[in-house]
Amino acid sequence: MRAELVREITGIAREQLATAGAAGLSLRAVAREMGMVSSAIYRYFPSRDDLLTALIIDGYNAVGEAVERAEETARKEGEPFAGRWLAVCRAVREWALAHPHEYALLYGSPVPGYEAPQDTVPAALRDTVVFVRIVEEAHAADALDPAGPCPPAPPLLAGDLARARAALPVNAPEDVIARAFTAWAGLYGTVSFELFGQFTNVIEERAAYFDHSMALLGRLVGFRNAP
Repeated sequence: MRAELVREITGIAREQLATAGAAGLSLRAVAREMGMVSSAIYRYFPSRDDLLTALIIDGYNAVGEAVERAEETARKEGEPFAGRWLAVCRAVREWALAHPHEYALLYGSPVPGYEAPQDTVPAALRDTVVFVRIVEEAHAADALDPAGPCPPAPPLLAGDLARARAALPVNAPEDVIARAFTAWAGLYGTVSFELFGQFTNVIEERAAYFDHSMALLGRLVGFRNAP
């Protein structure tokens, strides 16, 4: 019963994201929608921030699951590293287009007054772990050949790259890590531009543009057979 109520609460909260945004999320409004007294909902979510955290974790897990499923399918179908990278990128875009308000909660403007707890980190890393695995396997197979000479990461970034290596962890040289992070940021930047309207009246063939952009980023990482 508790699990069912939690699902109902978070479902209504997602509807609120579409109408009021994350900043307008209200436990009292969710309680009214459910026909509950406001005090009852606090048994499940003591504060708005607790509800936001649950929505964020659910969102990250949903993106992660979509990415994991896409990569597993591509791998089973014998796709090369570039094909697995493209499959992962497409999974992120497709999820974002299907869940724009949840994507905005995860990757849009920070919610005023809210600071995500450490509880969100494992879910937030699920998609990144998949990408790292593709890069690591390609590096181990000596299948990375960046398009053109890449400048080495400046010494100032050594600490950041070391933290990245420890957090994931990444079994690859620093220059590979730097290129991979740039590509990963480019993926989410491209998705955000499309979702938040920056391509309006500029890019019409968005799926084709996306695939081309991801192929360019794949070549930056060094996938030799990027389409």
